Amino acid sequence: MNDIELDSILLAIADPTRRAILAGLAAGPQRVTQIAEPFPISLNSVSKHIRILERANLVHRRRSGKEHILSINPSSLDEAAAWIEEQRTLWAWRFSTLDALLQKEDQ
Repeated sequence: MNDIELDSILLAIADPTRRAILAGLAAGPQRVTQIAEPFPISLNSVSKHIRILERANLVHRRRSGKEHILSINPSSLDEAAAWIEEQRTLWAWRFSTLDALLQKEDQ
């Protein structure tokens, strides 16, 4: 995963509306109008959020006649989670090493 892809995923999930859209799609594919129903914002605003999720490759859109059906793409989240886990592991090792050095210095 390159930095631009990671940036777009992190930007997409930084917004609570987009996280709620993803949570709703976790139950299965939905029409755009279904996704928009629970939000107190316009359909146009929800569509803008969806476009950000699409750019981050977090959702897929397919057309069925006039209807637009969205489904979640968990692989992008998996890639971001893997990057976060790598960072967590690296920083845990660094802090552990620093702690050992400080304890040795105290003795």
